[in-house]
Amino acid sequence: MKKLFVLARLVTVIGVSQMPCQAWDYEGHRLVNQLALASLPTNFPAFVTTPEARERVAFLAGEPDRWRNTTDQALNHFNGPDHYLDMEQLEDYGLEPRQLSAFRYDFVAQLALIRAAHPSNFPPITSDRDHTRQLIGFVPWAINENFDKLKSGFSYLKTFEEDGGTAEEIANAQANILYIMGVMGHYVGDAAQPLHATKHHHGWVGPNPKGYATDGSIHAWIDGGYFRKIGGVKATDIQQFIQPAKLVALAYPGTNTFSSVMSYLVEQQKLVEPLYQMEKAGKLSGEGSLGLEGKSFLTGQLVKGGQMLGDLWFTAWQRAPKDTFLSSALARRKLAGDGKK
Repeated sequence: MKKLFVLARLVTVIGVSQMPCQAWDYEGHRLVNQLALASLPTNFPAFVTTPEARERVAFLAGEPDRWRNTTDQALNHFNGPDHYLDMEQLEDYGLEPRQLSAFRYDFVAQLALIRAAHPSNFPPITSDRDHTRQLIGFVPWAINENFDKLKSGFSYLKTFEEDGGTAEEIANAQANILYIMGVMGHYVGDAAQPLHATKHHHGWVGPNPKGYATDGSIHAWIDGGYFRKIGGVKATDIQQFIQPAKLVALAYPGTNTFSSVMSYLVEQQKLVEPLYQMEKAGKLSGEGSLGLEGKSFLTGQLVKGGQMLGDLWFTAWQRAPKDTFLSSALARRKLAGDGKK
């Protein structure tokens, strides 16, 4: 029976899509962004909450995965590692989540130095088409960097609005913000899928005394195959579990938002083995009452992603200062314009 289910799962996954495996299918990523939108307070900038803007933000949830549907090696090199972090491999480098730098390239250099100093600790890489195999993932950096971009967007929007920006400048700033919100949501959604926080992302690897699934189809099944099997899930079905967006609390005293993002990812990584336990028990088969027991777990992860995303959006808006450089430029422009008059 177990073999028949695995075969059926493979047929379902292959039949639906031949695209590379990714965290949540488009529908799941859309839902995460929609849940985040539902968390925003009524005084959040109104341009974000129009029907057109909501659809734009929801559509952009799938953008980083669209970048993956290409054979362009440079794009795959840049984009691929932004979707995950194989947390267990930090231990191979003697690193802990709390020790990681918020600076992406400092982290890359750190990995390279450790590999060079202890080459025997790392197996040789025989195939590395996109030059990503020596990397263990960047999803927390992708989230944090987009958070900073969003905060910058709100900063210059505020300055255009208050210091004499034109209607076109304000509209363009608003469009930029919607784009960053939507794309950023993809990575927060990725991090909510436990298989994007582990080396066991396409089946259990290494010692496996508990007999967890080793076939790679588990990833695509969790991303969307299971939800298709049970008839899907809608934002309206789980929106009740979303709380009003709040400021993201710093994970550790004296740290920045990156530490909170890492803390979020660490919590999802703790759910990797429980997920495999549910799969082994048949709770993620989608068949019968037992096979439906996994629904609450997976929808709960979508809710976690939507909540974290809404909190980050809200925090970026609340913490955005005025853009003093732009403010000075607008003041000079106004003076020049008054002089011409």
